[in-house]
Amino acid sequence: MPKPVLTILAGSRPVTGLEQLEALADVRLVSGSAELAAALPGTEILYLWDYFAGGLRENWSRADSLTWIHVPAAGVDRLLFPELAASDVTVTNARGIFDAAMAEYALAGILHFAKNFPAASRNQRDRRWQYFPTANLAGSRALIAGTGSIGRTTSRLLRAVGIEADGLGRTARAGDADFAAIHASQDFASVAGNYDFVILAAPLTPDTRHLLNQAVLSAMRPTAVLVNMGRGELADQEALTRALEAKDIAGAVLDVTDPEPLPASDPLWELDNVLITPHLSGDSQTHLPALAAQFEANLTDYLQGRTPANVVDKGLGFVASGA
Repeated sequence: MPKPVLTILAGSRPVTGLEQLEALADVRLVSGSAELAAALPGTEILYLWDYFAGGLRENWSRADSLTWIHVPAAGVDRLLFPELAASDVTVTNARGIFDAAMAEYALAGILHFAKNFPAASRNQRDRRWQYFPTANLAGSRALIAGTGSIGRTTSRLLRAVGIEADGLGRTARAGDADFAAIHASQDFASVAGNYDFVILAAPLTPDTRHLLNQAVLSAMRPTAVLVNMGRGELADQEALTRALEAKDIAGAVLDVTDPEPLPASDPLWELDNVLITPHLSGDSQTHLPALAAQFEANLTDYLQGRTPANVVDKGLGFVASGA
């Protein structure tokens, strides 16, 4: 049997695990839109190694043999244009790879404010030995927007240090193994005031865009801290900036912004109650080899007639629970 044609959109990133893939498929390695246009005819599998490289939508009509697209990322919001969403092409993602790193990032962001590291940094910069207050985490409460694998791993880590963690999902429910309670997203504003920390880890969909809005911000405690490690568009950034400037909430840790990269002129850069990182919460020293191994396992399943892992529900925009 001939090997299937696998096109890898690599952008400028070296592809990890390429040798193993070449043993399983006829690999076409492309760097951008023009090369993708030439490679798509006959391509059965598309591996979007550089998820942010463009070209697929504008060349969609050339995808005459495509059956499966794999995205080595958790969110697929940038990919699901209408023509793809309506097609029979299977989309899979990298669910599970980033969970531990992102949970650790959330905890680090919480500790950054609970232990008042901003004050420590200011004092060190000024060579000033001065006491400042800190807070214990045990007994505090966190609300995690997003009850998928990232949110669940984050909840388990926070609970291990004594934080009570609730979830925010599409529907309210009790009896969950990882959350003390799960509230419905539509009730965000009515419950936000009960928490010391609010963590955004939900996929970006039409229903979750600006999930954190002015009503939610107004309901949050003035001592509350926000951690956004999902997508920048989960928050109304103008409303968030106003709340941070006015100290309506205590602070924010932002791994994602709207837009990205965050322009140098954006006022968020100037705020001493904001910590900004460049979309790295899921990264670690092991994530690239893990992504390569996950795709190789998925490709092996595909070639043996099994359904690959982590199939995205294109109507929902994420991997449904239990998929």
